[in-house]
Amino acid sequence: MNCMKYYSFLLVLVVGMAGCKVGQNYQGVEMSVPDQFYYEDTAHTVSPVAINADSLDLDVMFNLNWFSLFDDPMLDSLVRRALDYNQDVKIAAENVLQAQYAVTIQKANMLPFLGAGAGVQRRNFGVSQVNDADQLETTNLFYIAGTLNWELDFWGKFRRLNEAARAQLVASEQGFRSAQISLISTVANLYFQKLEFQTRIDISEQTLALRDSMMQIIQERFDKGIIPEIDLNQAQIQRAIAAGSIPLLKRSLAVTENQISVLTGTYPQDIRPGKLLLDQDTSISIPTGLPSELLVRRPDIIGAEYQLIAQNAVVGATQANRLPTISLSGTLGLASTQLSSLLSGQVINDLSGSLVAPLINWNQLKRAVDVEQSRRTQTELDYERTVLNAFREVEDALVSISTLKTELIARDQHVVAALRAQELSQERYDQGVTSYLEYLESQRQAFEAQQNFAGTKQQLLSSYAQLYKALGGGWVIE
Repeated sequence: MNCMKYYSFLLVLVVGMAGCKVGQNYQGVEMSVPDQFYYEDTAHTVSPVAINADSLDLDVMFNLNWFSLFDDPMLDSLVRRALDYNQDVKIAAENVLQAQYAVTIQKANMLPFLGAGAGVQRRNFGVSQVNDADQLETTNLFYIAGTLNWELDFWGKFRRLNEAARAQLVASEQGFRSAQISLISTVANLYFQKLEFQTRIDISEQTLALRDSMMQIIQERFDKGIIPEIDLNQAQIQRAIAAGSIPLLKRSLAVTENQISVLTGTYPQDIRPGKLLLDQDTSISIPTGLPSELLVRRPDIIGAEYQLIAQNAVVGATQANRLPTISLSGTLGLASTQLSSLLSGQVINDLSGSLVAPLINWNQLKRAVDVEQSRRTQTELDYERTVLNAFREVEDALVSISTLKTELIARDQHVVAALRAQELSQERYDQGVTSYLEYLESQRQAFEAQQNFAGTKQQLLSSYAQLYKALGGGWVIE
């Protein structure tokens, strides 16, 4: 009867501990965010609104097919290959796997530990008189038994640690997602840089061919004594400038291609463009959405919040360490004085409970709680900093796209005017109306105008890639 009461007490204890959990449950973080992106409409005042990420819909997926907006088969191929073979993404995937294992391990800590053992003892029994060895009896004892050790999670310490492990798992999943988004943006950015370098090379080679042919004409005129030597020297200088820019650009092109190759998990190789830089579409619609959606779109923000959830749970587990530890231990097995009769020997069993409470720890456990609470404050500040940085990156990308579109129009007009001026200057020089220096200046301006146009267009295309990353995976393609 007493035994039944004992087991009933243990059952009530185990059931009752499920409702007890030390520490504060995570309630989210109140953030003041703007109601619209500042650069989208500067005619209106941006008003902050209080948002808690816990109140937002978490079912937001990023757009892995965003890069198809550019309709460039080579860019499509590079991005897909990078997502499949990039080592950084694979490392991030392994982090997720490790976090999954950690959750399994932590869950197991909540369960009883079952073990098994066997042994043999040889002991002397009885009372011995001095110098009377005949009074001693030597006995062998063979035993085999299963053991149970279980620290009851009465205060919720293991449940808090399990909560922390699950939050770390989500954070690692967001790290994997962040690695994918960053990879797509980086590959696209490098690809556009490659197209820029190739365009600059083409412009330089065309300019070199023009200056080379012009220098031959100048050489013939100088040989006939029609023009002074200074005209020939100026022609040689301009040809050398165009010729010197080509190897520099080819070097930059090769380095960029090597970077793209490594990102796609291959050794350096030649990368053929799908579409030339000047053929790339820059008239892309950008439905950025509500600013508050950043809190559940950006994987770095979600990851930072789950790091905060994990740290909040660690605080609770540390607080539970200050309370008594309640444990159960037991043994069930067989014992015999003869090995041959062990399996039919006497049953041995033992079940005990213990309560161990810290008595004097010189305030160490309290200070441990203070440390974890301070870390929680740091993690919350890191979350807030991540949110602020996310909004800055979106605004930077938006202002870049808007201003670069305007700049590109001006660059295009500059190219048209400079090429026409170069054409007219050559005609005027051939007719003897103007000096050769004027013609060289028009050549230089036309060369720089084309180079600047290529650079501006690359910056605009790369700004789309930066906005894709800043928005936490771009926008949905209609």
